[in-house]
Amino acid sequence: MKNLPVRMARWSAVHPWRGIVGWFVFVVLCLALGISVGTNAATTEDFRIGEAGRGEAIAAEGGLQQRPVEHVLITAKPGTGKLDIAAADSAAADVAALMRKLPEVLTVTDPVRAADNTAVRVTVTMKGPELEGKEHVDPLLEQTAAVQKANPGLRVEETGSPSISKGVDKLRGDDLARTEMIALPVTLITLLLVFSSVAMALVPLLLALSSIAAAVGLTMVASHVFPDNGISTNVILLIGLAVGVDYTLFYLKREREERARGGGKLSPQAVVELAAATSGRAVVVSGLAVAVSSATLYLADDVIFSSIATGAILVTLVAVVSSLTVLPALLAKLGMRAERRAERRAARGLAPKTQKTHQAGPGRLTAAVLRPVAKHPVATLTVTVVALLALAAPVLGLKLTDMGRETHSRSIEAMQVYDRLNAAYPELKSMHQVVVRADADRSPEVTAALRELAAGVKDDPRLSGTSRLTISPDKRISMLQLQVPHYVSSDEAQSSLKDIRATYLPQTVGQVKGAESAVTGDVARYADYPAHQEQKLPLIIGALLLVTFAMTVWAFRSVVLGLVGILLNLLSAAASLGVLVMVFQHTWAEGLVDFTSTGSIGTRVPLFLFVILFGLSMDYQVFVISRIREAALRGVPTRKAVIEGIGSSAGVVTSAAAVMVTVFASFAALHLIEMKQIGFSLAVAVLLDAFVIRMLVLPSLMLLLGEANWWPSRGVRRARRTEQAPRPLESVS
Repeated sequence: MKNLPVRMARWSAVHPWRGIVGWFVFVVLCLALGISVGTNAATTEDFRIGEAGRGEAIAAEGGLQQRPVEHVLITAKPGTGKLDIAAADSAAADVAALMRKLPEVLTVTDPVRAADNTAVRVTVTMKGPELEGKEHVDPLLEQTAAVQKANPGLRVEETGSPSISKGVDKLRGDDLARTEMIALPVTLITLLLVFSSVAMALVPLLLALSSIAAAVGLTMVASHVFPDNGISTNVILLIGLAVGVDYTLFYLKREREERARGGGKLSPQAVVELAAATSGRAVVVSGLAVAVSSATLYLADDVIFSSIATGAILVTLVAVVSSLTVLPALLAKLGMRAERRAERRAARGLAPKTQKTHQAGPGRLTAAVLRPVAKHPVATLTVTVVALLALAAPVLGLKLTDMGRETHSRSIEAMQVYDRLNAAYPELKSMHQVVVRADADRSPEVTAALRELAAGVKDDPRLSGTSRLTISPDKRISMLQLQVPHYVSSDEAQSSLKDIRATYLPQTVGQVKGAESAVTGDVARYADYPAHQEQKLPLIIGALLLVTFAMTVWAFRSVVLGLVGILLNLLSAAASLGVLVMVFQHTWAEGLVDFTSTGSIGTRVPLFLFVILFGLSMDYQVFVISRIREAALRGVPTRKAVIEGIGSSAGVVTSAAAVMVTVFASFAALHLIEMKQIGFSLAVAVLLDAFVIRMLVLPSLMLLLGEANWWPSRGVRRARRTEQAPRPLESVS
């Protein structure tokens, strides 16, 4: 009763208003600090990966880096027949004239007709870095809209990286708002069913939301060390609502148990202290496990995963702090309020209000599930493990790809224009950029080598045959751009990249002494990112396994339980990843889950799934095994302790899982395919972990291991000896 969670809970329970006000002051200060320092957004340089990233860095030295580009497409209005070329040329000239006047615009090309005269386009290159184009694209869209208004007989529309990114951001914001509208009410309903009290149901939700708010502010500050790529808010909402409600739920359920066990004889402060002495430690261990697991994402050496890790770590730690500070204060305050109501009823001569009887043991459903587990642990373990391995089998056909621009939802208007642009001008679908750095006096050799490369690939059917050579003012950097009339994910685009890197480049530029070269561009970016992730995956998984093992051993002083935790987490993650592959790499579930299959899984999804699932699984692992270990330390035989611990924790684990599944499943309704895959896989993973792993696999395995569960810890064996030791007779005279 002297550990840190208990001391914090004791202070908060004795000074409830200080604890409550102090918490909300902390939340406001976090938000104020974050707003005052602002968010340090990731720059183009932060996203450079592999050879493609090296090529971009070389190009940037000579001022040849990619810039934000918009295309204004002029076509015939649907149902009006062929395009009036004269009218289209006139509209294109108006577009070009208006765009050249804008301060955001760097260059505007002359109008270009499509080969079949079905379209005319004007290409506009904007000033500034590639990633910042979406922030300054509105004036361009306004000019395009003005030309459309002046030419009602034509279809004048705009697309490009800036306008698509702007559309994606808006869609993501709308999706998140809809997710909140789904997740929050369902979470509240779940909590009402658990507690049968509006006040008790609101407490976890309010604490989770306040933790999310504080974490958002802290993430803004942290972004000055780990730049924010724009996804951290999504992660904070996703993880914060799940763990925030979970930790509060663990604490609340234990407080109710201790209050019921005390039979009304304990003060609210004493009940809170008892809850802190048990569930408080479990919350701390669980929170640290999620935070440390999330930290392994920093090993990916990628700004996206660094941003995810920062958001997940901060919101988890803030949720832990809230459950150890303001939650005890709120519970003490609610308890004192209930006592005052009871006193007033007694003073008026009224009978005490009937309280809902607390059921300490397992419910009927839990008891029904545990009965065959206790009788036939070998059969239960065999059947469930075989079933989970069957679900994991599709992982063998896993295909990872970077979810490129063409995978974005067509509900974004700029994506519809993007499709029409690529149909009229297939050479704009993607490109290769061969970048060379050499001394200025070797510029003629480099130029000749690049021209030779361009001539060598001119008749390659995988390329469009068009190329453009650009040289920096100081003649040190040269870049050859080759247009690819195929999407970056196509076999033609990928195979052409391999041939240029492995054959054409070494035979030409590779012969120039002292020249450093790299192939970048759309196709290279798409290829190099998954390769980078696959290279980092073993390192991160290894670190994750080590962290999980170390945290479990530290929490329970048992090497055996550490190994069990690793095996169960791997089984759960593999099964959920297998279900993900089965659903999203094929077309049979497209209508069911509302998506268009890319035949692949996003490169970030497996890593995100493994790391977050390993952390969240520790919540259930710590809570359930803590209950089992409590019983064992009281001298209860291991077999009985397992059944008792699983039974007493089943209700809260089921409730917590229902909340998590609701939150994650709501993300599966997003339009962005990668976020949809993440939400779906996490929802499946939590379902399997809570209802199969913790209810069937874990108890059957622990029943078979028996006393070996606690090796090499002596705490349980010592408790057995103490319990069995004869007690001296006491005098009763």
